[in-house]
Amino acid sequence: MATEKRLLPSLVAATIRKGDVLLVDGNSRFSVAIRYLTQSTWSHAAMCVADQTTLGPGELPHILEADVVKGVQVVPLSKYAEFHTRICRPVGLDPPEIDAVIAFASQRMGHQYDMKNVLDLMRYLIRTPPLPDRLKRRALAIGSGDPTRAICSSLIAQAYQSVNYPILPQVVLDDEDQSTQRKRRELLQIRHHSLFAPRDFDVSPYFRIIKPTIESGFDPHQVAWAMGKEVPL
Repeated sequence: MATEKRLLPSLVAATIRKGDVLLVDGNSRFSVAIRYLTQSTWSHAAMCVADQTTLGPGELPHILEADVVKGVQVVPLSKYAEFHTRICRPVGLDPPEIDAVIAFASQRMGHQYDMKNVLDLMRYLIRTPPLPDRLKRRALAIGSGDPTRAICSSLIAQAYQSVNYPILPQVVLDDEDQSTQRKRRELLQIRHHSLFAPRDFDVSPYFRIIKPTIESGFDPHQVAWAMGKEVPL
């Protein structure tokens, strides 16, 4: 973790790109609760809206996030310089599509954090009482119903869904007639954006995990090992 902290001002800033999702391992009580409920390292998600290819010399990238207190805002990447982070990158989107994702999220600037969405997400994740997913989703009141409220992961999920990019869609089977044969095919069904947690971008098969150390040209032959000094258990 200490290595990750040292990397962020330089390697992470040089590696992150517009549209990338930055996952953060927070240390607040709220973050601890999110990690517990999602059984994940990640308690917060933000999206890069300006990288070093679009900024001046010495400027750090900017990320858009939904903050519990301040709502949807844009902050410098340096805000999370002391935290363990992970970069998740969408695959196959062209620059205009990335710009459309960022524009969608940016239009929510100033929106407040939806605590009711968090409570509903808790009910969904905890699965108490035990119900099938199809019934449990219907039993949920999805968020506050107020379009001016969002949570960090739901905002980013909704932005990507606006350009039909999958995150963790439901897979449903559909029967298709082809002359005398019946063929089963898999279709992707959009999951409601309010049911996404930060970890979903990490486990999604549609986001590539970007590791700054490797991206910067890691060479295992250049590692300096302290010979004869083993770390005690």
